[in-house]
Amino acid sequence: MSQNGNKVEIEIEVKAPAAKFHQVYSCKPHIMASMSPQSIQGCDLLEGEWGKPGCIICWRYSHDGSPQIAKEIIEAIDNENYITNYKVIEGNLLELYKSFSSSVKVTPKENDDGSLVHWIFEYEKLNEDVPDPTGKLQILIDVAKDIDAHLLSQQP
Repeated sequence: MSQNGNKVEIEIEVKAPAAKFHQVYSCKPHIMASMSPQSIQGCDLLEGEWGKPGCIICWRYSHDGSPQIAKEIIEAIDNENYITNYKVIEGNLLELYKSFSSSVKVTPKENDDGSLVHWIFEYEKLNEDVPDPTGKLQILIDVAKDIDAHLLSQQP
């Protein structure tokens, strides 16, 4: 994990193909609740179409045993480079941060030997007492492991 300024990022390895992993984050985030129910309780489409930039989704998830909500707009989807960008527009995160956005990039490893999943959080704290959102990164790791296991179980 690296951290500087108002940005934290983390990268992990998964065994699933990059295209399939990216598809879950960009086009099918609603299926994450069935893949990782202990972390994500739901993801609803509020406006737009799944898999299209500009759609608004609402996540219901748990953090430190507490139910949380994050309403986000998917700002950009790059299906060539497997990047999805989100911006929080309502929810618990905005009780601590003036702004909060995230990006996930999935990069194929050589020889089709899995993928690297790289997340970046960019944020502006409401005040200096607000902690960096490093605890949220553990949720991403847990969910990624669950998605990876699910995608691998679906392969022939």
